[in-house]
Amino acid sequence: MAMPQNSTRENGFCFTQTLDFSHPSPRPGDAGRTFSAASGRDACGTPVSNGITSSGVPSPSDSCAEPLCSTTPAEEETQFEEGIKYVSAEGEELACGWGGFTPGCLQLCNTSKGVLFFLCVASFLQGMTVNGFINTVITSIERRFDLRSYQSGLIASSYDIAACVCLTFVSYFGGNGHKPRWLGWGVLVMGLGSLLFALPHFTTGQYEARSAAEVGVCGGNQSLPCSQAASSLSGYRFVFMLGQFLHGMGATPLYTLGVTYLDENVKTNYSPVYIAVFYTAAILGPAAGYLVGGMFLNIYTEIGREIGISPENTLWVGAWWIGFLGAGAASLLISIPILGYPQRLPGSQRYIVMRVSEAHQIKDGSHKKASDPNFGKTVKDLPRSVLLLLKNPTFIFLCLAGATEATLIAGMSTFGPKFLESQFSLSASEAATFFGYLVVPAGGGGTFLGGFLVNKFKLRCSGIIKLCLLCTVSSLLAILIFFIHCPNMPMAGVTQMYDGSALPGGHLNLTAACNAKCGCLQETYSPVCGSDDIMYYSPCHAGCKKVSEKLRNGKKVYHECSCVNRTLLPGPGDAEAGKCTSSCAKKPLLLCFMFVVILFTFLSSIPALTATLRCVSDRQRSFALGIQWIVVRTLGGIPGPIAFGSMIDKSCLLWQDQCGEQGSCYVYQNSAMSRYTLIAGLVYKVLGTTFFIVACLLYKPPPPESAPGSSDASENGNSDLQEHKPSLPAGEDI
Repeated sequence: MAMPQNSTRENGFCFTQTLDFSHPSPRPGDAGRTFSAASGRDACGTPVSNGITSSGVPSPSDSCAEPLCSTTPAEEETQFEEGIKYVSAEGEELACGWGGFTPGCLQLCNTSKGVLFFLCVASFLQGMTVNGFINTVITSIERRFDLRSYQSGLIASSYDIAACVCLTFVSYFGGNGHKPRWLGWGVLVMGLGSLLFALPHFTTGQYEARSAAEVGVCGGNQSLPCSQAASSLSGYRFVFMLGQFLHGMGATPLYTLGVTYLDENVKTNYSPVYIAVFYTAAILGPAAGYLVGGMFLNIYTEIGREIGISPENTLWVGAWWIGFLGAGAASLLISIPILGYPQRLPGSQRYIVMRVSEAHQIKDGSHKKASDPNFGKTVKDLPRSVLLLLKNPTFIFLCLAGATEATLIAGMSTFGPKFLESQFSLSASEAATFFGYLVVPAGGGGTFLGGFLVNKFKLRCSGIIKLCLLCTVSSLLAILIFFIHCPNMPMAGVTQMYDGSALPGGHLNLTAACNAKCGCLQETYSPVCGSDDIMYYSPCHAGCKKVSEKLRNGKKVYHECSCVNRTLLPGPGDAEAGKCTSSCAKKPLLLCFMFVVILFTFLSSIPALTATLRCVSDRQRSFALGIQWIVVRTLGGIPGPIAFGSMIDKSCLLWQDQCGEQGSCYVYQNSAMSRYTLIAGLVYKVLGTTFFIVACLLYKPPPPESAPGSSDASENGNSDLQEHKPSLPAGEDI
């Protein structure tokens, strides 16, 4: 049989490739059957399809086999008239559609790039909702539904709990099933979770904000509703927890089955780039969530209703629910095309033939069990699958390294804005914006660059682990920048006495002769910056008696502040709402090195993920990612913020007083915060470096003879069947 030449552009690259349509030895009755390379039909006139005959009726998937780059006239003479229709060996239909509805126009999207686009949209929506909207609106939800901090913490944790519960089941059975259907139903469930999360807004009464313009001013009404009974609205936390649980269930297939589906349907060399684009979209999602969610919070939650307070007021509740409605609707829509994709994309079979196994070789040879086509299709194989992964030391240490990196990422994303807020004396919104400017280019760029480097240098598994090690060591060196810090802005009664002297024994003393008759309450925290460049706990603690009706730079101005000393003129000074501006000269240096830490931390994420896919057998890839995500979430994602939060809380100078109970921290000691951040960062980076070193040392690649004819397929970048499987003479049957 003559080997038909097919010049096509796969995944954005144009190459000429020899296709080997292998089939069983001809039966006696088929001895006279020959194939015509010129017409693409056998002797009976039936189109050839991967060695399997099919009817002459054109299939919707035929359009996917058309060349995407131009061919020369000489090459056109050898092209099939009908093109090549790729079907699996079992004869399953590879057309894009829903059931019997497979219109030809849909087949334009039945490519790896089409799948990548829809999966990127899904991961963008997931990141925007779970890591963007949730973190942005959690304070508004606490205020609207009278929730405590630990209750909102349970809401946030419900996502990770659901993911850990579902990961084993989804990655094991979904990995051996129809991946696009698992993905599509997952995105649909995620959309339902977003709609459920917004439901409490429509089932509760209107929000009533009780405002008192003079509260906080010396001599004003200082009463606070401490005696109010617990609100029945706090029961809605269970609705929010269920919505987050659905978010976790729906997102579980996305980062396990979605990654392996991309990996299976593109060339090995291009897989890291595709996965990097996919994860970059997931990182850009939270950035969009912060920006869009912040815009919605400037709209009052009861849209169209006139209210006498501004967004700066502590009683303000923004329209937190709009983002969840939009994200939920978008998720429902994007699930429809994902559900229409086939189990394998047309033409993906060639990549399976070309793929070179880089799985770690277990001494007892038990890794060969996973190559059995029937392995992993029943529940009884689940313990054996787990055991095979546990016997793979490279996989285990890659999981542990991923957990240490996840701990840093989770801690950094949770407390990074708080670190900037404290070090540079910024407002919460300003700190979030600064942190967004760092994360978007450093996190998104690092993620994409990591996949690009793996593809650019054609790295094998051992080389990829060494790249991860290099990135970890680089970020370890950069994290030493936390040895330096910005000094605290002077704050009367907190960092110094009202007369400028040091606090005796470090104890707080918010009361002085200048505000003793004001009757100030510690529950009312509203910092102001005096004209003497000293911060005060509130206008009341600064002794301010009047509020100006005119704003200065968009901020309230308080007058006749008896505790504020004028620099030139005698008498009481003025104070401006908000914190004093920091003039720390170390700010550019800190921001620069924080950028480097984030860049190299995310730079190793895609290479580490690629190494995980390479060091296990093909049939265990989805399950291996599921187990890795469980380890990463259990050891990294869930305890990470707790570990970082506990260390940072040790640097707190001023705690919130909620009617006698300790609340959140208002003011941190910058030097202690930098020191504890440095300790936590060094511990986890050293652990990550150690785990990557051990993974690299223990990795045992398969011998060259285990991949006959294609040992260099994924290393030299020109991996096509023509190089490794010589064509037979024209007219000769296989």
